[in-house]
Amino acid sequence: MGRFELIKLPHWSYEEMFEAFGFTPDKYVYYGGYPVAANLINDEQRWKSYIRDSIIEPTISKDILQLIQIQKPALLKNLFELSCIYAGEILSYNKILGQLIDAGNTTTLAQYQNILDEIWLIKGIQKFSGSQIKIRLSIPKWLVYNTALSSVYEELDFKALLKNPVKWGRKVELAIGAYLLNSARINNFKVFYSKDVKDEIDFIIQKGNSFVPIEVKIGKVKFHKGLINFTKKYKVHRNILISNDAFNWQDFLKLNINDLF
Repeated sequence: MGRFELIKLPHWSYEEMFEAFGFTPDKYVYYGGYPVAANLINDEQRWKSYIRDSIIEPTISKDILQLIQIQKPALLKNLFELSCIYAGEILSYNKILGQLIDAGNTTTLAQYQNILDEIWLIKGIQKFSGSQIKIRLSIPKWLVYNTALSSVYEELDFKALLKNPVKWGRKVELAIGAYLLNSARINNFKVFYSKDVKDEIDFIIQKGNSFVPIEVKIGKVKFHKGLINFTKKYKVHRNILISNDAFNWQDFLKLNINDLF
């Protein structure tokens, strides 16, 4: 059990949110899995206010500070907000520093990222390279443990986002990432991403010596070159293409991730 395990907020799976509140897969992708806020989604502004004022603010500004000494609380909060705004993107600590109000350094940011990861808020997953040294030195891809955390900072509301294929595709990818992060903590596996000059793969999950690359696409996609190239380069257990022509994302959110290994 980690230092901050006691302040982990309840996070429910899609199936739990469906059974308790009738969430559709689309609503789960946008509103996430916080049951305490589920009854507020019909008033989106009220829902966002609740997530900010009753979940994010108390956790960052009160709970963490009661458990550990934080020298730069504003920096911690800024890092969290930028991680949510740029969720799904590959962004270095140096680039993040350029947008922060409070001064800091990359070492401090990395330490604060670890804290936010421990309490199931955000995580900067590392690039898979086959080398532990290169993994440690890689640029993080930022993910949230609950998509509600990124939706609070979303400019488009739920209905508008559904009509924007590019942004909706990113949100679905975030939901898959959040599902993998939560499953990884519970089932003891690791989550990476892969990117080189030609190919990018959204997620690589590793359990022991087994690797499963996962690419998320919206629409009819039957083939992904990056998955094939990764499979040729590394010994993988299986590869997963999430698309309308392969493994649709709605079914993936119901999957027991251990079944992939």
